[in-house]
Amino acid sequence: MIVATAGHIDHGKSTLVRALSGVDTDKLPEEKARGISIDIGFAYWTPPSSNEIGFVDVPGHERFIRNMLAGVCAIDFALLVVAADDGVMPQTIEHLNILDLLGIKQGLVVLNKIDRVLPQRAQEVIQQTRHLLANTGLADIDIVPVSALTGQGVDTVRDVLTQKASEQKKEQQQGRLFRFAVDRSFTVAGNGTVVTGTIFNDQVKIGDRLTVTPNGLSVRVRGIQQNGRQVDTAQAGSRCALNIAGVTLEQCARGDWIVHPLLHQPTQRLDVKLRVLATEKHALKHWTPIHFHLGTAVSTGRIAIKRGETINPGERGFAQILLDKPLAALHNDRFIIRDQSAIRTLGGGHIIDPFTPIQKSRTIARQQQLIALDNVKPVNALAELVQCTPNGVDLNLMQRSLNFNEAYMNELIEQQQIETLGKEIKFGFSKFYLSNQKQKIFTTIEHFHAAKPQALGITIQSLHKQIDSRLSADIFFLLLKSLSEQGKLNLSATTAALPSHRATSNSIDEVMWQKLEPVIKLGGIKPPTVTELAETTKLKKALIEDLLHRKAKSGETFRINSDRFYARTTFAMFASLASELSKKNEDQQFTAAEFRDLSGLNRNIAIEVLEALDRLGVTQRLGNKRRVLKLLSTEPSQ
Repeated sequence: MIVATAGHIDHGKSTLVRALSGVDTDKLPEEKARGISIDIGFAYWTPPSSNEIGFVDVPGHERFIRNMLAGVCAIDFALLVVAADDGVMPQTIEHLNILDLLGIKQGLVVLNKIDRVLPQRAQEVIQQTRHLLANTGLADIDIVPVSALTGQGVDTVRDVLTQKASEQKKEQQQGRLFRFAVDRSFTVAGNGTVVTGTIFNDQVKIGDRLTVTPNGLSVRVRGIQQNGRQVDTAQAGSRCALNIAGVTLEQCARGDWIVHPLLHQPTQRLDVKLRVLATEKHALKHWTPIHFHLGTAVSTGRIAIKRGETINPGERGFAQILLDKPLAALHNDRFIIRDQSAIRTLGGGHIIDPFTPIQKSRTIARQQQLIALDNVKPVNALAELVQCTPNGVDLNLMQRSLNFNEAYMNELIEQQQIETLGKEIKFGFSKFYLSNQKQKIFTTIEHFHAAKPQALGITIQSLHKQIDSRLSADIFFLLLKSLSEQGKLNLSATTAALPSHRATSNSIDEVMWQKLEPVIKLGGIKPPTVTELAETTKLKKALIEDLLHRKAKSGETFRINSDRFYARTTFAMFASLASELSKKNEDQQFTAAEFRDLSGLNRNIAIEVLEALDRLGVTQRLGNKRRVLKLLSTEPSQ
């Protein structure tokens, strides 16, 4: 369990951690000299009957809020320290607001320095603190009076932490990829670069190859250390130090993430759900300059709010964050925004879409998508997004945004009955929408064939306009391609047709085909050339070429060169011979010479036939050999 302190300067946070763990978290000379914490400090304590507890001690001075935010980005439990003599102070309030905005629900108020005040004063501060907690996610946490200096009440705090650590249940990590937020980096003689931080998701092992983001540098994990011990693996929810090879100290520092390579996609435009603190005096307006804190990183940027709208104090609303430098972010990550001068906290919230499209951000459809994505359960977010995005969800981008590995993503796609198009880049659709689109495609093509029976097929461009012009041309072609792969559509580079359609089914073509077909079939493995066909049938060569090319597109003939066409039945026989050769050989492959000898073709024609079979996907060339992928039907419609 990771525990962070919070509270005003000089209220005894570091003293409390030292009393609990025996570790002085103030390491810097400036901290020793001034008696205050400047940067975040770390300590560990292992209770006798519970899991190890890691302490993150944060500075309380308002000038070091940036460091405080880096320390509380991934904690399980908060110790809000309030001095009994001072009571609630400005950084008490700001730190509590930050904890609340980050969604911290578990914690304990430590009323410190009770040795300095009378019981009546302690009760006053308890009431003051309880009032402060009232409207936060920590409203019901306990308040324990303590003197970190004398030890009074420290055992009670230990007991609470021990119990909470034993009850701690980590977020479900099924199907997640590794993410590690860097909060420190340094070099160790003989080992190179070392980084410390918190593991947000999954686990890390020695030898893992990861990516530093946002700079994109590849690293290898040479060693892992937890609480001074060398370990082979470290799990989500724990702090550790990673010894990494592949980067210098200057190339990996606080604010960076070390992630699984698939998660590397820095962003500067994010859709968010934002809450403005109720203590703000004015509504948050469009284009307000801000400091944006996420994980251990910070960037300046601006808030973009829908035209004419604002977000009032104490209210929530959708907004866009436009950053001045790229950061790593994922769906549901928590963030904090502070004002332009970094003097006060304005609000915070969670990421809805870390990869916001530049265009159409204000459309009704986009607003529906944001509502769908604004779901604390990523599984539900994916399902709802597909339902309100009929033109397809980029599943590769969603997989990265939700931090799912490929196996888990595929499992969810199947469970939620999402239909996909594409292979390397997948797009997801609701089955109902895609079923309607397919039926419209078939109906439109049928009507076209009835109106223009001599045409090879409808142009893809025309079909696209009639079906749904909102679909991008690339995705529409993927839809047609999937129907073609299922044998439900004949598709060329420019046209689409139903498998049953014959572009030559008119009286003039039929008369010509009745003369040509018997001659071509009779030629067998050595059919006559186009010139020879013209001489035999007394038909014009140009008409024959035009007809045979159209027959080739419909699959009734096969062209192997500019002057020679084979009957489909003959080509099916060639495919069968190739299959026979494959079965004879131990490696299931055959040479062109073997095919030439078995088919009776001369060398040049044999190679042309095999190349045509390669184009059809019947065979595949592997160096000097080929293998059979499928047989060829004697009927074009099958």
